[in-house]
Amino acid sequence: MRSKSANIRGRKPRRDAENSAKKASHGRHGGKSAAVSDGWLYGDHAVVAALANPARKFRRLVLTKNKFEALSEDTKGRIEEQLAPEFVDKDAITRLLPENAIHQGIALLPAPLPDHAIEDLLDNPDKDVQVVAVLDQVTDPQNVGAILRSAAAFNVAAVIMPDRHSPPITGVLAKAASGAVETVPIIRVGNLSRALDQLAERGFWRIGLDGQAEQELSQAVATLKKVAIVLGAEGKGLRQLTTQKCDLLAKLPISPKVESLNVSNAAAITFYELARPTD
Repeated sequence: MRSKSANIRGRKPRRDAENSAKKASHGRHGGKSAAVSDGWLYGDHAVVAALANPARKFRRLVLTKNKFEALSEDTKGRIEEQLAPEFVDKDAITRLLPENAIHQGIALLPAPLPDHAIEDLLDNPDKDVQVVAVLDQVTDPQNVGAILRSAAAFNVAAVIMPDRHSPPITGVLAKAASGAVETVPIIRVGNLSRALDQLAERGFWRIGLDGQAEQELSQAVATLKKVAIVLGAEGKGLRQLTTQKCDLLAKLPISPKVESLNVSNAAAITFYELARPTD
């Protein structure tokens, strides 16, 4: 099965994202500010995955000597090839990061990842069903990170979200994604309605997840080969305009004892259902 990174072509990072990362790199160990904390990845999974991503460029790596010794030889080799690590104590790392960040003794300041676009999505004939996820104003970075992690687990080709009303790729989101930020293409769009039109033009069926839908997900996607799963915001669900753009609405077969699922849990179940082999 092809990797997700093979299904999409990269573009150059946006200038404003580059400038933001440059500002972040100017921080010093003695203080904590938005400029210092923005852009840092921290924790074992997020940092090691970023270091392994050939699309990444790096600005700074701070870690304890004990953490460096505990890393695999492959990771140590990539560090020594690409940047000069700064060995500091845990308190110095803590001062660089947002409050209560669990960094495990390692933090990395990378340059932004390349941008992706819907036009870059490539057909994958090796898959029974090609799936992309569309997030309709899902704003919680923990939820978005968890969705990315599930997307990586079940080979979702890309996650699409609006520029506005979606969280930036911060350390909190990257840690929740457990490395998936590096493997699942993230497509940010200025107009979600237009993005849904573009997906339809590329042959995707737009399936909105809605607990009040008449048919279950397995019925809705039974014969489809290209599916865009549209997930609504925490608590609010899909907006009316987004619902109107969907070809079908579908629900998960959950017990009537539970009104709804957290959006990241619903996404994981949906991706699993779509990844199951068809007879």
